Amino acid sequence: MGRLRPDPIVTVWSTLIAATFLSRWLAIEEARAGNVIAVVILIVAAVKVWLVGMHFMELNDAPRLLRGIFELYVVALLAGLVGFFLAA
Repeated sequence: MGRLRPDPIVTVWSTLIAATFLSRWLAIEEARAGNVIAVVILIVAAVKVWLVGMHFMELNDAPRLLRGIFELYVVALLAGLVGFFLAA
């Protein structure tokens, strides 16, 4: 009998749920730890955006140029948000 493997979408969805709980837990800790955890929360959010784009918007099957533009957008958005946060 073959091994049962979960559907990749279920795995990604589970990862998104786990990342949401991680962000929530880190947000509670952020009150004590400060800027470092806030930046980690922003990184987790960027990873979630990337996962949604790649798997639920099916950009993993898109042409390389479109996928590259999306990935550049995610990195630029993260850099901008972290930059604004640290500058404030």
